Amino acid sequence: MSEASSDQVLRVDAYPTHEVGGYRVRAGKPFPFGANVVPGGVSFSVFSDQATSMTLVIFKRGEPEPMAELEFPEEFRTGSVFAMTVFGLDHENIEYGYRADGPFDPATGHRFDARQVLSDPYARLIAGRDVWGVEPDRSRGYQYRSRVCLQDFDWADDTPLRIPAEDLVVYEAHVRGFTRHPSSGVTAPGTFAGLREKIPYLKELGVNCIELLPVFEFDESDNPRSNPETGEKLYDYWGYNTVSFFAPKAGYAATGRYGMQGDEFRTLIKDLHAAGIEVILDVVFNHTAEGNEMGPTISFKGLDNATYYMLTPEGYYFNFSGTGNTVNCNHPVVRNFVLDCLRHWVADYHIDGFRFDLAAILGRSADGTPLPNPPLLELLAFDPVLRHTKLIAEAWDAGGLYEVGNFPAYGRWAEWNGKYRDTVRSFLKGDPGVTGELATRIAGSPDLYSTRGTSASVNFLTAHDGFTLADLVSYNDKHNEANGEGNNDGGNDNASWNCGAEGPTDDPEVSALRLRQMKNALAILFTSQGIPMLLAGDEVARTQQGNNNTYCQDNELSWFDWDQVDENAELLRFTREMIAFRKHHRELRSTSHPTGRLRDSLGLPDISWHGERAWQPDWSAESRLLAVARCGVGDEDVVYVAMNSHWEPHDLELPALPGGRSWHLFADTGAEAPYDIRTPGTEQELDNAGKYLIGPRSVVILVGRANDPDPRDD
Repeated sequence: MSEASSDQVLRVDAYPTHEVGGYRVRAGKPFPFGANVVPGGVSFSVFSDQATSMTLVIFKRGEPEPMAELEFPEEFRTGSVFAMTVFGLDHENIEYGYRADGPFDPATGHRFDARQVLSDPYARLIAGRDVWGVEPDRSRGYQYRSRVCLQDFDWADDTPLRIPAEDLVVYEAHVRGFTRHPSSGVTAPGTFAGLREKIPYLKELGVNCIELLPVFEFDESDNPRSNPETGEKLYDYWGYNTVSFFAPKAGYAATGRYGMQGDEFRTLIKDLHAAGIEVILDVVFNHTAEGNEMGPTISFKGLDNATYYMLTPEGYYFNFSGTGNTVNCNHPVVRNFVLDCLRHWVADYHIDGFRFDLAAILGRSADGTPLPNPPLLELLAFDPVLRHTKLIAEAWDAGGLYEVGNFPAYGRWAEWNGKYRDTVRSFLKGDPGVTGELATRIAGSPDLYSTRGTSASVNFLTAHDGFTLADLVSYNDKHNEANGEGNNDGGNDNASWNCGAEGPTDDPEVSALRLRQMKNALAILFTSQGIPMLLAGDEVARTQQGNNNTYCQDNELSWFDWDQVDENAELLRFTREMIAFRKHHRELRSTSHPTGRLRDSLGLPDISWHGERAWQPDWSAESRLLAVARCGVGDEDVVYVAMNSHWEPHDLELPALPGGRSWHLFADTGAEAPYDIRTPGTEQELDNAGKYLIGPRSVVILVGRANDPDPRDD
């Protein structure tokens, strides 16, 4: 016998000590939670504080009835953790769950029911929704089946990219919607594998970070509504009702029916990293798919309802999420659950960051009161495993708590800047009285993030929730009739403007104005200080036909139409060049808020404001024109951006440049393509260096740099 095999035999924990239900077992290790492969068997560990007994239920893969039910011996319970190692299991071909017995007394928060089989909250894989859109057999008693997962993926030399936050260009996308359209041309549309085939597109566009809508296991069929016009079934398309927090969605994987969704997702991440693109996950810890007292029992309700959810004194569910329940995030057990989950995605999937849906909830106490020093947020900010992970908060919730600029950041958290979105939208449509606030927003919102720097602000004009960029300039009102809610869902305050016609139009003047307005929006976004975020498809004018809440629309309303890449090539080119311009000019990515102090190298301030006259901005309520000049350190270029939301043109007096520099034209959204924008570094020198006529509703970007050498001098 070899020395290695001798060591295996001598392992004490490889020997059973008990027999339960015909299976050899021994006490398992309380930590880690979940199902973990150990020598000779599988260790199962689950927490329940008030359960009087716990039973492990084992199924053969895909079989409706259990093959075994093993009650945990009392001596296998440590504190509130039930842990048992079961030997001789074929872990790749089983599914498992738990029956938790205990009091059923909703008034005190307890909802135990030993008749129900419960999913493991720590399950690394879930079976039951293996192929997207396949109608489930709801007569089966155990819908979301926990599976055992091996951690044997070969990451080779993949390491975190650690792109500085200020250098990010974030691209928000839906895994399925990005390639589901028939025009995508990928091998496996609507999957992780399909998205992987589009990495060259992302790289050419210039984005270096993709933010994915929820990829944790959810049930897309969990929507009772149908389209009232067509009768078409509606889905939980966005996936914000999480079923299992540790498991990637099987329906997003071409290999989901084989249980290989984990490796397919890892392969996507590995290849994105190889292309220089980070991955941020949109995560939902504010609520679960279990809903309120009328909702299903999947896992948390049946294991320890009183621990995992915020409950009223009568045992009902607080609803700060707007979806029926609210997770009790600052309970110590739940805090550890969230931390374990994020560590899992960082360590086992190499995820680079997280965007937290309705993150204000994460700062509430058990009764919903906002905490001055939320322990969960502090824990995540200082956790050693998450040390270099990007943390982004949606700093509001459905209960009215709005913390943009005041989110407890601990020096680590960035925020979706809703005030940036609202201000720039209002300026673009020509609202009065917003020019002063526009200056604050494009300078990195120093009023909100004075101690945190510009990279605390994630600047965006559109996101999955709301109008697309094309719809923002095409609709005055939302058109959500297809959602089956009488057009009562979705936001009403969109700060949109249809440019003169509601929806599709054949009017060439309206179409031209809409295209110019989209370019204006992109030009402002990518020259603002802070982290820019682009909604997938905005670069090619993707439309949702005025629907600003496509959470349930698994169809062409939500899918990326790849034919638009050619049809809207002009806007795509403009977007690419704007992203390249941002990367080319470090002063646009400065982490420090500008102060107006002089740069010694050029004798110009780091930022200066201008109007029709140089150095004389108009801050009056009726002003719709603002120009800003940024000056970097050393020999960097000076970047001048003039923004005119007025319906009249204006003559601009340009500020004089020192040191043999002159103004060069990079972009003018009022010009016809291809003269609307140039490739960075190839800007054309202005003939009349002191003046420039900016057209109505246009943005002009100039670069102050040394004159190009005369080729005749070579």
